[in-house]
Amino acid sequence: MANLKEIRNRITSIGSTMQITSAMKMVSAAKLKKAQDAITAMRPYSNKLTELLQSLSESLDSDAGGIYAKQREVNTILLVVITSNRGLCGGFNSSVIKKSIDLIQHSYQGKKVDILAIGKKGNDLLSKDNTVIDNKSDVFDHLNFENVAEIANHLMELFADEKYDKIEIVYNAFKNAATQIVTHEQFLPIVSGTDAETTNTDYIFEPSKVEIVQGLIPKSLKTQLYKAIRDSFAAEHGARMTAMHKATDNATELRDALLLSYNKARQAAITNEILEIVGGAEALNN
Repeated sequence: MANLKEIRNRITSIGSTMQITSAMKMVSAAKLKKAQDAITAMRPYSNKLTELLQSLSESLDSDAGGIYAKQREVNTILLVVITSNRGLCGGFNSSVIKKSIDLIQHSYQGKKVDILAIGKKGNDLLSKDNTVIDNKSDVFDHLNFENVAEIANHLMELFADEKYDKIEIVYNAFKNAATQIVTHEQFLPIVSGTDAETTNTDYIFEPSKVEIVQGLIPKSLKTQLYKAIRDSFAAEHGARMTAMHKATDNATELRDALLLSYNKARQAAITNEILEIVGGAEALNN
């Protein structure tokens, strides 16, 4: 059994760790509330905009739909992988990276697949065995629509210049603080709607349908990417809050176990000292 000083040092170390994990949990909980409110408010707008765009694109020919709706033979793919800049958030980053690797090795086996990383963790891990053309991790420093729109414009240029035949996004969608859903969705070319109820909706257009669609496509794509990054941002804080909560609980259990061991060792030492005193006294009396 370890001596009393070693146990005291371990208890002190675990206590310091508990303070850190508890503080990180509180910080993530505060940030989560703001991020959750932002993505919850944005989802209805983003979903309706995408639904409207798919409905209009379905009734237009490919030329009227613009270059972003053009379907090409898929030989080159760009994966936009959204992770976090920091760790200590459980399996948040590893789940997205595993999904990306699975897509590269199975779904797109034999095709040229490049990666655009949004987040340092994804860039650091995926760049070891894959081609990462760019890392946009600084977008999390000032997360707003304008900064995300620049990334979306860059992606649209890559597709329009036919450098990539398909662009997809892989990220963690926020469900609640304890649950993140690994999501894989197509960014370009635009997916046409197939729902009969949606495509048969009768709209009155002013100006023409073609002009509306061509103006709506860039805005819809920017909103789609912004929603994905916002989703990932909220999911990150939820994952970190949950991970730090579990770490604090585990540290508490370990500290309690060490306190029990410390008390047992202390009692054993006191008992030994009493026995030695009693033994010495008996020896003197004899």
